[in-house]
Amino acid sequence: MSSGERMPEAEVTADAGYRADGVRRLVVRVPMRDGVHLATDVYLPAGDDSPRVALLERTPYGRRGTNHGDRSRADAVPQSKPEIAAQFVRAGFAYVLQDCRGRFDSDGEFTKYLHEQADGVDTLAWIRAQPWNDGRVATLGLSYGAHVQMALAAAAPPGLAAMFVDSGGFSSAFHSGIRQGGAYELKQLTWALKHARLAPETAADPARAAALAAVDIAAGVRVNPWQRGSSPLAAAPEYEAYVAEQWANESFGPFWQRPELYARGWYAQFPDVPMVHLSSWYDPYARTAIENYTGLVPGRRGPVRLVMGPWTHGQRSVTHAGAVDFGPAATLDGELAPDYVTLRRDWFDRQVRSRDAPDWLAAPVTVFVMGGGSGRRNAEGRLQHGGRWIRSQSWPPAEAAGRTWYLHPDGQLSEAAPQQAAERAWRFDPRDPVPTIGGAIASGAPLMMAGAFDQRETAGLFGARHPGRALAARADVLVFETAPLAADVEVIGPVVARLWVSTSARDTDFTIKLIDLHPPSADWPEGFAMNLTDGILRLRFRDGFETPRPAEPGRVYAIEIEAFPTANRFLAGHRIRLDVSSSNFPHFDVNPNTGVPAGVASEPVVATNRLHFAPGRACELRLSVMPAGSP
Repeated sequence: MSSGERMPEAEVTADAGYRADGVRRLVVRVPMRDGVHLATDVYLPAGDDSPRVALLERTPYGRRGTNHGDRSRADAVPQSKPEIAAQFVRAGFAYVLQDCRGRFDSDGEFTKYLHEQADGVDTLAWIRAQPWNDGRVATLGLSYGAHVQMALAAAAPPGLAAMFVDSGGFSSAFHSGIRQGGAYELKQLTWALKHARLAPETAADPARAAALAAVDIAAGVRVNPWQRGSSPLAAAPEYEAYVAEQWANESFGPFWQRPELYARGWYAQFPDVPMVHLSSWYDPYARTAIENYTGLVPGRRGPVRLVMGPWTHGQRSVTHAGAVDFGPAATLDGELAPDYVTLRRDWFDRQVRSRDAPDWLAAPVTVFVMGGGSGRRNAEGRLQHGGRWIRSQSWPPAEAAGRTWYLHPDGQLSEAAPQQAAERAWRFDPRDPVPTIGGAIASGAPLMMAGAFDQRETAGLFGARHPGRALAARADVLVFETAPLAADVEVIGPVVARLWVSTSARDTDFTIKLIDLHPPSADWPEGFAMNLTDGILRLRFRDGFETPRPAEPGRVYAIEIEAFPTANRFLAGHRIRLDVSSSNFPHFDVNPNTGVPAGVASEPVVATNRLHFAPGRACELRLSVMPAGSP
């Protein structure tokens, strides 16, 4: 809207049905610049409209709903968003909860991610014009509630006072979150179906609701790619449209460089305000949190903080991720702060209201280093991997140094480079992809689960053909592992593989997976291959993501695959293992090996893929390792 226009007035009513001691709720329909009204609840002290700091949380998941992660270590029952808002109001804040455009009670059409900067800017401006706000607005939220914060901050709006960005806020959605290494993350499909079923348009249209309810996502995810008008989401064209658009936009161009999807392209414009970037090793936004931290620290007073736990998405109050337990110290509650609400309240009290609240995040970087546990099976059947919190002045810690392990054709992983030329080949059939077993995933149910697991097929695992078979036993998975370690090796930082590869096809994928291989024991007679992190590269993007280049069959290329960062202590007696393959499904879409552009259907072909080993052409695993004897 132009500077001469006035925003329409908001519709405000008191919520007579709301009950919370000392707190009242106003129900507001806040107008956006295009006339769309967004459903918004404002929580204020009863009988007190004096100006105060406002906390803004915008969500597509229902402003009055409950997130399963909003529990505490002391109480496993999650609190609802209104209950949490009331706690902040009693601490002296105003709290604003808003449904994103086209979700729940808000007007307009939902297009995932792409309206959030303008709507956030308009909402913040409306808050600052209210008599109960003192002109300062801080933001908070998890996942999508983090994405909207970073989109808003990229506009540097007046009044933005602080941020608490939890498990989201794309540094670059092309590089992690929507796509990765050129491949498409299929959690976007499971998310789209779930939330299309919950959309207001679905509630109003029985035929649409019936069509979406009948979708078999297990069959639908095998359709590659989804195309408009014929996909499993055809009954919800607004959801189908953005999935098709994301999938087809395979190159890093203008579509991906808008502020809602590419914060790192706008770091220079971000306001210098206090901010926390919190995530976890088994979260799809682990790389995002670290990149946002490292990208926003230079030249800022901040303070800017990074927190990385051992959890899955938003599960900061439990000690396990998947089939692995990290010990009683693994929760945020009782370790970093009494609980999550207290951590955020005290952060905003210190940084915005200049109060003498506890400084729970005094160090710039707080990360959980996995490992050090007994390796036994606990009462819940999980591997006891253990771990501990460390605090640092930087990411990665300044003491960490790069170390290189070399892949050998006989499957060894050692610090000695290969001395003879050789190669290893495998047959990659897109119709029989390697199944996803854990990892940095969210919203993947019912097809995939996040976290750490023994890399072995189990009954009920999507894509499993041989329950009980280790992935290492597949002919299309190449395994490279060290001898049992003579001493602990503590890895904290980036994980990169440099490989020399070739393929018989016009295009193909190469994947890596870093594994902490626990030795055989009474509890795990065959050992426990615990996944730490993984990565992927679509070969046509070997020279950069801006312009795909078909492969020349048989030609040898040098490629780099960057997995998500991690922090893990490999104990003496364990092995460091790297798996190399060509698929990780349904975490990522399967390459048909035909070289056709993304978004175009083709009949898959089998590719023969190879790793090449030679002096001067060594395949390498590069890790960031702490000095021996680190506490």
